[in-house]
Amino acid sequence: MSDYGVLMRWYAHPEASCVLLNVAPQLDSWDRADNRSQVQLGKFLDEVDTLLVASRVDGPWALRLDVGLAPHLDLPDKRDLDNYAKPLASRLTDGRLVSVWCTKRSGSESAVQIEAAREVPAPSTTGVLHARTTASWDGPAAKEQIRSAIADVPELPDGPVRLELAFTVGPSRNWLNLWKPTIDSLGSLLGHEQPFRPWNPRDGRITELGMHLDIDPSLRYGVLIGIAARPVVAAPAEAR
Repeated sequence: MSDYGVLMRWYAHPEASCVLLNVAPQLDSWDRADNRSQVQLGKFLDEVDTLLVASRVDGPWALRLDVGLAPHLDLPDKRDLDNYAKPLASRLTDGRLVSVWCTKRSGSESAVQIEAAREVPAPSTTGVLHARTTASWDGPAAKEQIRSAIADVPELPDGPVRLELAFTVGPSRNWLNLWKPTIDSLGSLLGHEQPFRPWNPRDGRITELGMHLDIDPSLRYGVLIGIAARPVVAAPAEAR
């Protein structure tokens, strides 16, 4: 599957000045609209939307969210980064969002920023794994194809993980909906919370997450995925 790599784009981690948040980032919620979790999520999204109005980019752009968590919370325990990133990306996307980064670390401050996307070479420190899906994403079939593609890859050493995913999709595909199923398929890399639950990896250990998009009209309903994962020495530094 190595030939797939030429069809993928990777983007740099945004490094411009961050905007500090007054409202703590909130996880995605599937509760009723009047539920407290939905209300808090709405307040968070409204604040970010307001703070970033002046930073909007004319052209492909990248989003970064740094989540600060109370020191008593165990970073690798739950609080999956894709569940912080997706509602924010869904609110802000305008068809030109091509890269989303999200981190979590112990600290009192959370921050957000957007900047023009800067294309970079594929990660080279540990190489890139490749998967291709041709099955429907409405059930487990696409996840099974991803799991099979990386089945022989050894599990990463215990501890925090930096994960990047590069998606190449057809023009009608909403790539935001592919994040969670893809990560759910990475049990061979991340390990499993419970071995008898195949789609329940230890994804809480991801402390740095980057996701990238490229469009290929010839793919139609197929999806190409580049997967680059490696251990990190420590959680990301406090946002500045």
